[in-house]
Amino acid sequence: MNKIKVLHLHFGTDGGAERFFVNLVNAFPKNNLEQKFIIRPNRGWKNEISPLGEVIENNGRRFFLSGLLLKWKIRSIIKEWQPNVIMAWMPRAASFIPNISHITTLVRLGDFPRHLEHFRYCDIIVGNVPDIVKHCQKLGWSGNTKTISNFPREVNPVAVPRDQLNTPEEAFVIVNAGRFVYRKGFDLMIRVAAKIPNSYLWLIGDGTEYQKLKDLAAELNILDRVRFIGWVDEPIHYLASSDVLLMPSRHEPLGNTILEAWQANIPVVSTRSEGPNWYMDNEENGILIDIDDLDAAVNAVNKIKTDANFTHKIKKGGQLKLSEYFSSEKIVEQYIDIFNSKI
Repeated sequence: MNKIKVLHLHFGTDGGAERFFVNLVNAFPKNNLEQKFIIRPNRGWKNEISPLGEVIENNGRRFFLSGLLLKWKIRSIIKEWQPNVIMAWMPRAASFIPNISHITTLVRLGDFPRHLEHFRYCDIIVGNVPDIVKHCQKLGWSGNTKTISNFPREVNPVAVPRDQLNTPEEAFVIVNAGRFVYRKGFDLMIRVAAKIPNSYLWLIGDGTEYQKLKDLAAELNILDRVRFIGWVDEPIHYLASSDVLLMPSRHEPLGNTILEAWQANIPVVSTRSEGPNWYMDNEENGILIDIDDLDAAVNAVNKIKTDANFTHKIKKGGQLKLSEYFSSEKIVEQYIDIFNSKI
């Protein structure tokens, strides 16, 4: 088998998409695949990919001098290293793919692009949910497409002791992780907790809505039951110590935290946002509710809190779904098939 050489272009910051990027590149086979990376400077996850290959730092700004130099650098790498594949992560990175026909070029999308302008030199668009692919086709894309989803990092969940977060052992802990932005719906979580006695909130992450969330918790008199945890290396350990994952997103292309919750063996409640509505089966591996439906969210969380048999059923269903559709082996195999398309 010929050796595969993959050049990754990734200008993301920190979050679920970046965690999956790190997971995937570490899951690729080491014996017959080499990798190089161009990423944004000062990423906290750089050390997790640097053992795999050279890491070049650039902000990926197309109309700045650094962007012009990056285009020259990419062509230099192609000439000297001769990669078989250029894999861009999201539209901004795809705009740096040159017009070179003998290399497999793909863009991996974890959200819905506004236009196709950056994909003109891509052989294939990979979406992590079918609706992303359909959206690109509606925009006019007529080239190759494929849906390849995500998988959680292979970590053995170890429950964080609750006393580390000043949370009683008998409390009912509702958890979620992500950026504190409006579309993630963390405000709904606070309103849910306010209606459920003895419930505590563990909010993992940070973002522009932090102060608004804190003010809302104070307004509803539950600030003493909310823990703002910040970003952590492995959220799964916090999930494993919780009673339910509530994902109230108003827009959620996939929902990596749901996969981690299934891995941690805790039940899931999610809105019918794009990703969860695709792969979750209502009352089989979780509970699906309408977006911004506070009463439905409260009822769903209370059902998990009070119905042990039902909770056991959906936890088991979540782990089954995870193993059948979101294993690292299946995801890696699909990418390797694309990488081999021009070798």
